[in-house]
Amino acid sequence: MDLHFTNLLIVVAVGFLAPLTLGFVPRLQLPAVVLEIVAGIVVGPSVLGWVEVDDPVAVLAIVGLAFLLFLAGLEVEFDQLRGRVLKATAIGFAASFVIALVVSGVLSGLGVLDHPLFIAIVLSATSLGIVIPVLKDAGEVGSTFGQLVIAGATIADFATVILLSLFFSREASSTTTKLILLGGLFLVALLVGLALARVEHSRRLRENLRRLQDTTAQIRVRGAFVLMIGLVALATQLGLEVILGAFLAGAILTLVDRDTMLTHPDFRRKLEAAGFGVFIPVFFVTSGVRYDLGALGDVSILVHVPIFLAALFVIRGLPALLYRPLVEKGQVAVSMLLQATSLPFIVASTAIGLELKVVSPGNAAALIAAGLLSVVLFPAAALTLLKRNPGMRARMDTAPPHVPAAEAM
Repeated sequence: MDLHFTNLLIVVAVGFLAPLTLGFVPRLQLPAVVLEIVAGIVVGPSVLGWVEVDDPVAVLAIVGLAFLLFLAGLEVEFDQLRGRVLKATAIGFAASFVIALVVSGVLSGLGVLDHPLFIAIVLSATSLGIVIPVLKDAGEVGSTFGQLVIAGATIADFATVILLSLFFSREASSTTTKLILLGGLFLVALLVGLALARVEHSRRLRENLRRLQDTTAQIRVRGAFVLMIGLVALATQLGLEVILGAFLAGAILTLVDRDTMLTHPDFRRKLEAAGFGVFIPVFFVTSGVRYDLGALGDVSILVHVPIFLAALFVIRGLPALLYRPLVEKGQVAVSMLLQATSLPFIVASTAIGLELKVVSPGNAAALIAAGLLSVVLFPAAALTLLKRNPGMRARMDTAPPHVPAAEAM
């Protein structure tokens, strides 16, 4: 096989330079993912034409997609999903999806889009990986308000991944067959989780893991990678999506890794280093390379960008009004903005939609552009509102330093 790595070199160089550039402008509250996608567009066929997606780039990009959803699964806050928080956020997502179906149906009737169910699913997600750093910066993670937003984003992430796999997977199976396949995948994931929990309590194995976890073996990281690829392989064999298998793998580790005494305190940090340091930037830069910028040259498609951005705010933002009995005055608006922040799932789902031909290249480009704008505008507006509230501002002043927004995904 005659392989060339020039394209991959440019992609990883862009992935390196994007956060580095933002690091020189710390006041610019912009997630690196935005610059990575934009830079990918610039070096790709749409502008400079320096990069094309060959085999090395494609392989690392799909692993990056899997790692992105794997780490999203690790972010699931199962402890938050209980009591009145669970009830409010579950009802909130149900309301979101109903609104999404209505909005997508109206847009379909107006000729803006085809396959309204696909668009409804895409616009029902929230970017948990961007929301959590904002809440940590504001010192609100432990508050009822923070728990509501995190729980709402968690349910939205989990539900949209499942819905996308159920209704838009590569296998042209009936819904009943897909439900059976989904049930089979969840059953295997449950059995794997139970097995891991049991294995963790084996004294001999635990001692062996501790001995090898900080050597060149990095045994826990390797085990996590085996789990992720294993469930990804099973999902694809069942005709389901890569993102579902990867997300379940992360959720399993979250459930199993309940006691930090059983695992290395830096375990998750190592996984994030592997994901965000190597694979995930390749996925985002490659998404930019594949981005059809020319599709936005059509005014009729360009108009779809503000339409999708407004739809995203309406679909994910309005249900936050249900939180009013549980949060302080002024926090509802912040909840609306944070829940309407979405990008990684939009990028991943539109890639699947293009492959399945359930979304046009123009609308895929408009959806990603709307997602980019949501990540740029909504968290910044949320932080501004937080700073205006005296009580919240006091918590922000006493909150420990956290990863700047430029490094978060």
